[in-house]
Amino acid sequence: MAEVIESDPHSAAALTLYALVNTLEYPKAGYLFKLDKLRDLSPAHRQLAYRLMDMIAGDQIGSAVWQAAKERMDELVRKG
Repeated sequence: MAEVIESDPHSAAALTLYALVNTLEYPKAGYLFKLDKLRDLSPAHRQLAYRLMDMIAGDQIGSAVWQAAKERMDELVRKG
């Protein structure tokens, strides 16, 4: 995931995936993400999105690995 953002932090794919990552941290808000945005992604990037969504079921959101990856993505998007 971070590789997609790192390669072009302001691309549509990077920003869409980054938006998804951010919404996954808010379960009480119902993980609000416009699913029609998946249409804007390539099949490979959609697979990344599906794996991210699957992390909800695996209760992996917020783990140490998640936090480290999220911090890296935050940094990449901020620096652009």
